[in-house]
Formats: sequence, structure tokens, C-alpha cells
Amino acid sequence: MNTVKIYQLKRLSLEQYQRLRTAQQEAALVWNACVTLHLQARMQQTTWPGRDALQKATKGRFALHSQSVQMVTHAFLANVDTTRQLRRSHPQMKMRYPYKMKQFYPVFWPAQAVSKESKRVVLPMGRGRGSLVLPVELPQQSRSVTLVWNDGYELHVSVEVPQAEEAPGTVHATVDLGEIHLAAVMTNTSEAIIVTGRGIRSLKRGRSKALRTVSKKQARCTKDSHRWKKLQRAKRKQSRQAERRIRDQRHQATRNVIDFCVEHKVGTLFIGNPHGVRNNNHGHHHNQRRSLWEYGRDIDYLTHKANQAHMECFTGSERGTSSQCPACGHKHKPRNRQWICKACGFSGHRDLVGSINMHTLTFDEQVNFPRSFTYLRPAMCRSRSSRADAPLVSQKESCCLSQSGSQPHVADVASSEAGYRPDDAEKPISL
Repeated sequence: MNTVKIYQLKRLSLEQYQRLRTAQQEAALVWNACVTLHLQARMQQTTWPGRDALQKATKGRFALHSQSVQMVTHAFLANVDTTRQLRRSHPQMKMRYPYKMKQFYPVFWPAQAVSKESKRVVLPMGRGRGSLVLPVELPQQSRSVTLVWNDGYELHVSVEVPQAEEAPGTVHATVDLGEIHLAAVMTNTSEAIIVTGRGIRSLKRGRSKALRTVSKKQARCTKDSHRWKKLQRAKRKQSRQAERRIRDQRHQATRNVIDFCVEHKVGTLFIGNPHGVRNNNHGHHHNQRRSLWEYGRDIDYLTHKANQAHMECFTGSERGTSSQCPACGHKHKPRNRQWICKACGFSGHRDLVGSINMHTLTFDEQVNFPRSFTYLRPAMCRSRSSRADAPLVSQKESCCLSQSGSQPHVADVASSEAGYRPDDAEKPISL
């Protein structure tokens, strides 16, 4: 099984930067050529070009390694296949085949084209052109390499990782994704865990406020002036820093979920897809928070880690699971984090109610509400107290809450009031 490690390319010389930029421009020309050929075939109602036709049409025309050109054509055909499937299964989405011309596109190198040397990697650019030599030490199990722009150049390296030979057990579990609480997990043995996402939401809010401050200053400058470019670099730096922290917390949160499933012998994991919630219009501020909710990445991270643990993982609709009482079936819309039934008086955590109802929807089994559950924070929290002897709250501390939602442990209250200040993720991050 393969995973991805991300290496940030810092302190590049001007020549290296220009070469990376030119390489992505050449990859974009390959993509544009594929788009043009495919569009002509659709307009003329002829056979669509396949792999052999695209490779023959793009061979020897671009300043890239031949296998890098082939990888772009493969990515284009994969996009076409995905669009065709979505047009058949979800016609309401009105998906369009690739039609936009790109200015930049990621550059791919397969495993056989990458040369690993001592504390550097050599990426060929084709016959008669000098190779790209970057100061990155790749692991021995590394395979393909991709050059990506993400507010700065990054190398995404595919690495082989060991995979579990058999499933941890036969227990069923469901995951209810959320913005405030990233994941609420419930097993059919009445074991439960909630992993909070307040830290991620706090980081996104801080990033938005910082970018707003810089953008207001930038609006008073002439575009492409010296000060405008300086403020633009500040925006990119702020975005990169926040992205690393958010990604680090998301990995820690999803890892906590999978570790819980392995500990409780989960063999089948269902992840509810909350896509329908985003389509509802609830005002400007609420819609902005919903637009920043990256539940698709949560699903991808959970699916990848579950497959690595040899768990069967699948997703589906969770419509109506958060508004139905698990005891009597009465439906109403909850107003706070505690779900209180107006018909039978049942009381329980709102996210766990949704996770329990997913068992009935997916596995057709009735699960008892847990007597207690574990509440986890995915990242390091540092206290902002002015007292010199105030202790630091670590990410390993958790609390068990009763079914009725009693007061948490003192350390958890202090950390939630102090806010989230996770350390920078300077090391490579595994996807």
C-alpha cells in the first residue's frame, strides 16, 4: 500500500525556481493539447482519443521527460473516466468534460525515472536537457514523485507502507462527521468516542482574519508594486503556516479515530457523507463556515487509514440521522449539542445520536446508547495563563462524559478556554 509524504522546497535559487515554473508550464501545455484533441473528437462525433492516441500526439513535442508527458495524459484520461461515471450516476450535477486551458499543471515522475542520491533527488527533464537536482533526501521505499504548487513548491512522494494482513475484528462502527466535533464514532458494542474539531475551526478563523488584515492594506497599493508584492508574500506565508497546522491536526484526529477502531476490533466502518447540509442556505456567516468545512478530506483521510488497517470502509448518505430519537423514533431538529427528545425524554449527545442512527440505516441493527464516551483533542494545547506555574495541557489528556453530558475534567475546561496553539509541522507529513 502507498501513502504520500510532502516535502516543502525552501530556499530555492532563482534559477531553480524558474526551472520549476517552466516545467509546470510545459505540463500545462500537454494538458491543453489533450483537451483540444478530446474536444475536437466530441464536436466531430468521432472516436475519442485513447491512451495510445494521446501518447502518440504528445510524443517529442514538449520540454519534459517522456514518462512525465505520459503521466499527464494518464491523468487526463482518468479525469474523463470519472466525469463519464458521474454523468451517468448523478446527472443532476451536470458535470462537464475537461474544457479549461491551464497555465500551470503538476509535473509527475514515475518511480523508474527518479534517481535518489545522497541527500538529494535527481529528476530528469528529457534528452538534451539538464535534470532537476533538489536537496531532498527520499526514503528507500519511495516511488513516484510529483511537483506541486501549494503557496510554494512541494514534492509529493509516494512511499510504500506496510498494511495489516487481516481485519482487527468483526465489529461494526459508524462515523458522524461534523464541523465542531470532527468525528463521533459508535460501535455496535456501545463503545463511543468523540474527536473535536474546534482547533481546526479556530485555525481557519485565525487565518481568515489575518488574510483580511493584509488584504485591506494591499487594496490601498498599486498592483505589482514593491509593497503589494511584499504583502502578497505575507499572505502566502500565513496561508502555508495555517495549512500545515490544519493538516497536522486533521491527521492526528483521523488517526485517533482509526486507533479507536483497531482497539475495539472494528472490521467494517461506515462514514456518513454530510453533503446535503452544505446545500441549505442559513445566512451569510453560517454559509461561510459551511464552505470552510472540508469534510471531503476527512473522508479521504479516514478511508486511507482504514484501508491501511485492513478495515472495510465505505460511505453513504446520513440524511435524517441527526433528527431522530434512537429510543422512540420521534423526529425534531435539535437546538444545541445535547439531544433531548420531546416525546420520551431521552437525552444524549447530539453527534452520538446521529452515529447510532447510522447503524439502523446501514447495518439494520439496533444499538444501545453508551453509558459514557471518550472526548479527545487531536493536537497540543498550551495554556495562556499568566501564572508561571500553570501546567501545560497535553494532547493525550481526555475525559469521559456521562450520557447526560456532565461537566468534563478540569484540565479539559482549561484547555478549551485557552484555545489551540499547535506547533508547526516542519517535518514531512504522511497522507
